[in-house]
Amino acid sequence: MSQSNSNLSPQQQWQQAVLTYARDINHYVETGTREGWKGLKEPNMPDTEHLLADWQAALEASNQGPHDEATRQAFRQDWPPAHFPLTPRLDSQGRMIPTLALLPDGSLLARIGTPYEAGFVVHIDDARIQTLEQVECFGMCPQRRYFAWGRAEGIQVTDGWNGPQVASFPWPTPHAGLPAGLELEDSGRPAPTSLTPFPDGRRVLLVSADGIFVLAADGATRLLRSLEDIQQDLADGVTAEDLSIGLSMEHGAVSPDGQWIAVGEQSGMHLVFDAKLQQVAQIGPASEYPHFAHFNLRGDRLLLNACHFYGGASLGVAVADLPGLSTDFYSDDPRTPVLQEGARVYAAASRGDEFIIGDAYGYLRAISETGEQRWQHYIGSTLTAMDISADGKTLVAATYAGIIVKIALEGGRPDWQIGTGEHHELRRWLFWKDLAKPLLW
Repeated sequence: MSQSNSNLSPQQQWQQAVLTYARDINHYVETGTREGWKGLKEPNMPDTEHLLADWQAALEASNQGPHDEATRQAFRQDWPPAHFPLTPRLDSQGRMIPTLALLPDGSLLARIGTPYEAGFVVHIDDARIQTLEQVECFGMCPQRRYFAWGRAEGIQVTDGWNGPQVASFPWPTPHAGLPAGLELEDSGRPAPTSLTPFPDGRRVLLVSADGIFVLAADGATRLLRSLEDIQQDLADGVTAEDLSIGLSMEHGAVSPDGQWIAVGEQSGMHLVFDAKLQQVAQIGPASEYPHFAHFNLRGDRLLLNACHFYGGASLGVAVADLPGLSTDFYSDDPRTPVLQEGARVYAAASRGDEFIIGDAYGYLRAISETGEQRWQHYIGSTLTAMDISADGKTLVAATYAGIIVKIALEGGRPDWQIGTGEHHELRRWLFWKDLAKPLLW
């Protein structure tokens, strides 16, 4: 603790540290962007670890008290939200939140826990947080109408998040769609990385490390690994024991009109299938490993991210160019321009003519569909899930640190916020492992 703040209370020290660091970082970024980065020294991060116990006690007390807006905002002024003071706790307390949905009434759905571990789904209505019974995971269709629910007995699709069931599918076996007669060890049912209902509510895209499948009334169709690739391995002499059908960095997206499915995993290319599940495009990534896909809200543009370590690059493709498109790695084809370099993307949203991506370093980054860099907004940790309201005014995002934030876009930047956009974080929920209950900040 420096001499200058030794007479301040823990709350005052926290407030001073957060506001000072935010001001200095924002000035650093503004100067570097305007004048160049050569010779600029990044501001030092304040030492705040000694304040964590007082911060947590104050936060827990605030969660017991009145929940009116004025009281909440007063607490956030006294103990302004920030990421860097929490880092000593995150290795032991953080918990991945891989799926988010922002509902029309402003409440949220969230899956808590990594896809490969036992997790649960919660409905978050401000301070009221309810665990949905017997629901392991969920997903929302790109038109925001249909929801898929993963339960022990299978996957159900409902019209609305709490509406009537319209479809039901058994879990596919991990060996569905494999060559006949191929005997592999039974690895149990797939653990979904994501579930995406199609916009008509009749099919579901299931992405898992055991394979990427489209579930329909007549059964499951495997998209990856493809039957052709597996048969080629066997023809090349790969034995059943050495055959690899598992996926890493598996991902998938369905277009808003349900006509296109973009999928990928680390050892191939970006692939696009049509509504009849025929492959129509293979697109070479602009970095090493395909990692993420996202269709914009209008459904006429597709963002494709590939990664290398914690960096990466994102391509933009016009959907009209997809049929028959075939490019190689690092292609300079004008139909697949690089929109953003630097971000390894785990989550995205879109509004108007811009994509909002979440990267591995804790930043939301807005880019236009032509690659113009518009703004950045710092949350901290790796962004893992995102959703945006139908009117484009409210964004929710979640991180590996077990934190969900709700942001008013163009809501005016508070003095504790790190970023270049005029965005105002409204809420922050902490789903930490050792907390008696989630905390609202």
